[in-house]
Amino acid sequence: MNNELKQKLAVLPDQPGCYLMKDRQGTIIYVGKAKVLKNRVRSYFTGSHDTKTQRLVSEIVDFEYIVTSSNIEALILEMNLIKKHDPKYNVMLKDDKTYPYLKITNEEHPRLLITRKVKKDGGKYFGPYPNASAANETKKLLDRLYPLRKCRTLPDKVCLYYHIGQCLAPCVYEVTKEQNQEMVQEITKFLKYGHEEIKAKLTEKMLKASEELNFERAKELRDTLRHMEAVMEKQKMTVNDLVDRDVFGFAYDKGWMCIQVFFIRQGKLIERDVSLFPFYKDAQEDLLTFIGQFYLQKDHVKPRELLLPEGVDAELLQQLLEINVYQPKRGKKKELVDLAMKNAAVALSEKFALIERDEDRTIKAVERLGEAMNISTPYRIEAFDNSNIQGTDPVSAMVTFLDGKPSRKDYRKYKIKTVTGPDDYESMREVVRRRYLRLRKEELPLPDLIVIDGGKGQIAAAQEVITDELGLHIPVCGLAKDEKHRTSQLLIGDPPEVVPLKRDSYEFYLLQRIQDEVHRFAITFHRQTRSKSFFQSVLDEIPGVGEKRKRLLLKHFGSVKKMREATVEDLTALSIPVGVAEAIVETLAEKN
Repeated sequence: MNNELKQKLAVLPDQPGCYLMKDRQGTIIYVGKAKVLKNRVRSYFTGSHDTKTQRLVSEIVDFEYIVTSSNIEALILEMNLIKKHDPKYNVMLKDDKTYPYLKITNEEHPRLLITRKVKKDGGKYFGPYPNASAANETKKLLDRLYPLRKCRTLPDKVCLYYHIGQCLAPCVYEVTKEQNQEMVQEITKFLKYGHEEIKAKLTEKMLKASEELNFERAKELRDTLRHMEAVMEKQKMTVNDLVDRDVFGFAYDKGWMCIQVFFIRQGKLIERDVSLFPFYKDAQEDLLTFIGQFYLQKDHVKPRELLLPEGVDAELLQQLLEINVYQPKRGKKKELVDLAMKNAAVALSEKFALIERDEDRTIKAVERLGEAMNISTPYRIEAFDNSNIQGTDPVSAMVTFLDGKPSRKDYRKYKIKTVTGPDDYESMREVVRRRYLRLRKEELPLPDLIVIDGGKGQIAAAQEVITDELGLHIPVCGLAKDEKHRTSQLLIGDPPEVVPLKRDSYEFYLLQRIQDEVHRFAITFHRQTRSKSFFQSVLDEIPGVGEKRKRLLLKHFGSVKKMREATVEDLTALSIPVGVAEAIVETLAEKN
């Protein structure tokens, strides 16, 4: 620990707030909250920690903090800071799962829709549903029972939905506000309080139709009842009341946490959410942050009540979410919490083997790679590869690996601009120069290691730009291939020397994955560029021929060969002006 860090730790305040941990590049890598900043932040740098926390602490070079007036303010600020900075160690908050909801729109003539986004637009939302299929089945059933309008904008005439009895056609016929309100109330009653009352009404109508010898109507109602039973039978377990509630349970071990959420709607358990992630502070505090973000930043509809295990600050959550939060001591609700806790423990134990294997292949492989190369752990690796065919359509590609995993949002493609002919070294110089001039200009994070797909010449070209031109101190290594075009050797240094790596080691497999990925990305980009230029190169020079006419010509003639056989008259028959048609015939003849 450096002296500056020790001095900042010594003057930490005795108050609640948030802290932001930074790495050597000034990037925020972790955001946390604390009831007492002094105790929480100091705890990272004293005592023993699990592997996960040790890894986090090893990257911390600096930190800053923001004091708040209360613990709830600290929780809200923490969530906002995580959303803003997206720190890599706050992985639990990068979950992108969304759930389908049924929505009744707030319009003059309401519609029943399926949506994954909950907005404050006056509409009524019901859910979440286990999956899109369950939501669709429920919507189909309600469409058969309640003929709300279906069209987004009202058409000029009735549509198929009117003819099959699923719309009252407000586009043509008058539908009163009372009619719409009655249907909305019935749908709300069905979705909120169950289907028993609706089922009883439909059964009564079916028996009445049968008595009146209207067997076709009776059969239709019978099928609707069966369909309703099939949809509602998919629920898994029941609670005596019909209150919408979410039940949270959690388990943690070896620096990992699993959180299970049971969604109970109409008194029935319809689905669960499972989240597994590493944590770096108090488990109960991480659960609070998770629940806060689950509802406030992930657009999940808040139920009427939450059920939590003991030991969690229920009062803080109730204040934050403004809903009832309970920690049951006995009865059916306590059994639900225990079941959620049990499921979390089972999921955590089942995943440990996969987690450890994944760690060996990723972050531990990165750490061992740094040791083998005698450099700092390369958490961020950027790799380059060039692609061309005899110098035509030269391109380059760059891929980024963070903690041993591909970060596809950071991939980049480059068209070579300044190099003529097949000059791999100059192409590498150009692309490396463009990449790191931009990063330096925009003050973006620099990589810990640059990997070049090539041998000594390519390494030297990249090092010349990195060190001599840009004055950066980033290790550059190269990946040479054998005669079968497979990863063979890792080279680093000036002059480059071979780094001894076991062929069956995870760090060697990591290099193979990086080389294969950047090669795949470069080849794909080159093929795309070549396929575009193949057709464009023939007609690009002709004034009056744009993308639309190119597609028209290719669609009509099928190939450039047949296009060359066409006359001016053939082309004008496609509504192409005479002057443009003559230019096409002349240009194709010259190119031939």
